[in-house]
Amino acid sequence: MTTASQGNAPIVVGVDSTEASLRAVRWAADTAARHHAPLHLVHAAGFPDLYVGESIPPPESFVEEQRKQRWEFLHTARRVAQEAGDIDIHTRFESDPPIPTLIHASRSARMMVLGSSGHTGLAGLLIGSTTLALVTHAHCPVVSVRGDYPQVPADDRRPVVVGIDGSPLSERAIGYAFDEACFRGVDLVAVHTFSDADADVFSEARMYFDWEPMRDVEERRLAERLAGWREKYPDVAVQRVLVKDRPRHELLEWSAKAQLVVVGSRGRGGFRGMLLGSTSQALIHNAECPVMIARPEPGND
Repeated sequence: MTTASQGNAPIVVGVDSTEASLRAVRWAADTAARHHAPLHLVHAAGFPDLYVGESIPPPESFVEEQRKQRWEFLHTARRVAQEAGDIDIHTRFESDPPIPTLIHASRSARMMVLGSSGHTGLAGLLIGSTTLALVTHAHCPVVSVRGDYPQVPADDRRPVVVGIDGSPLSERAIGYAFDEACFRGVDLVAVHTFSDADADVFSEARMYFDWEPMRDVEERRLAERLAGWREKYPDVAVQRVLVKDRPRHELLEWSAKAQLVVVGSRGRGGFRGMLLGSTSQALIHNAECPVMIARPEPGND
């Protein structure tokens, strides 16, 4: 799940012509440098075999001009990535559509990084169908970097924040969050929210602890979930945050003072078959820092 079990897997970035894409490249390059991992810049052109509604292919001159422009996107992205220092950078140009290309690339990736431009389709890899496809079907964590996210200094001391709700995906998110906090040399803030509606869910736990107040039960469970990870990452200072609130509200507030927020693609309250939870969606669209979405183990979608 974490870097230790992945070997030296690459960080993969989806590249297009937008400034949001270049911001994603900068973030990914900095992260690759911290992990001493290779960086793969991938552009999927999605050239049409035929014009829509026509029976003939587009002129070769058109295809060649499109190919030239897209190679220029990759060259620009490579120059941006090189600013992060001495990292192993690979560029890939694919003529296949973006969604299947990036999902396939995610099979061997440490993480997939995409820029959020606020557009749809090829020029906006993180809004619309491509976003949902990658966040719900990728084989690795997916990081959303918003187009308005400012370039930050290398000595950024803001914490990594992880949302914890007790679900299996939440446990995977904790592992990724500890890993990132360790490599960045910053604190980890573990945020767990609860409400009175959780009383039925945790009634058995409350009976075991002689009907402790809900907050005490939740605080105990949060400490237990973090204990093993704190032993594995003893150098990471952890701040526990327990609040009676909806998770999306609390995590959106923390995103304004964090350098990364990590959550599962769906949480404890999600309906079976729902591939992306409301909290994950809210963070992707509104967080003020990059968001990492933890994915299930392969075969457990």
